[in-house]
Amino acid sequence: MKTLKTALAALLLSSTPLMAEELIMSSWLPPKHPIVVNAFEPWAEEVEKVTDGRVTVRIMRKPLGSPPAHFDMARDGIADVTYGLHSFTEDDRFNRARLGQFSFLGDDAIANSKAYWSIYGGELDAAAEHEGTHLLGLFMHGPGLLHNNLRKIETPADLEGMKLRVPGGYVGDLVSTLGAAPLFMSSTEVYEKLSRGVIDGVAFTYEAMTAFNLVDYIKYSMTVPGGIYNTTWFFVVNEDKWNSLSEEDRAAIDAISGEAFAERVGQAWNDADTAAQDVVGDKVEFYAAGPEVVGALRDAAGTLEASWAEGLGEGYDGAAALEEFRAMTGVSVE
Repeated sequence: MKTLKTALAALLLSSTPLMAEELIMSSWLPPKHPIVVNAFEPWAEEVEKVTDGRVTVRIMRKPLGSPPAHFDMARDGIADVTYGLHSFTEDDRFNRARLGQFSFLGDDAIANSKAYWSIYGGELDAAAEHEGTHLLGLFMHGPGLLHNNLRKIETPADLEGMKLRVPGGYVGDLVSTLGAAPLFMSSTEVYEKLSRGVIDGVAFTYEAMTAFNLVDYIKYSMTVPGGIYNTTWFFVVNEDKWNSLSEEDRAAIDAISGEAFAERVGQAWNDADTAAQDVVGDKVEFYAAGPEVVGALRDAAGTLEASWAEGLGEGYDGAAALEEFRAMTGVSVE
């Protein structure tokens, strides 16, 4: 009888799963934002699946800090997992990340994100710029537009004095070079500033027009092939927390992250852009930039690209990285 009880106890213990390791993820986009719903939440569900329940991810309904603080929050262990824009961090720690922020890079978020993961995550050594964390993903959205409620931009002079929200980084330098006044703010601040007339326009995607309820305050939206600009995003986990997971679970999570996540989030961006265009319809006048404006954009972009490439330092070839990027996305700037 004693032997039987021992055997039964051992059986019960062996069939009882160990308590799962829970990763706390801080999320600052609205909970119903398409990237949260169609990229981050499915990824979190898949983490639990591929680790057989040993690791779970809890996405907080409210952020644990401001959007610009999210990288430091992961590095310092305030949250286990975070995401955000490189350009929200106003120092130069993510200098090589600017690769994916330039004009004329690509119109497809999947191709953009895969190229970004491959090149910035590869020869430009993104891991070194994200010290203290483990990279789960690097990605970009679809083509960036300039939206405003003042006038169509038919000549470069039409930009002069226009107050434009920018997400920091390259596009701030771009619109400043063209005579506009860039004002940095996070995505969640734009509605208030635009509706109150603090800004005249905004550098944003198609999907942001509906995601942040801006349609009633935008009259004109300008496009160029490959995008006027883009934003680059990190998706990271605290390094110590990552290393506390088993090698098996780290490998399983890596397999659904990286390039696989670039495809997942890129598809979410593409679908959101398409859905937004359908909703907006003719409420906003979309128009392609004319040759004079495209020429001015190309000249300003070329100068800013060259300055960035020259400042990367020994061992990094920014010009070659941009050429490779555009080859992967099929964009020509000739």
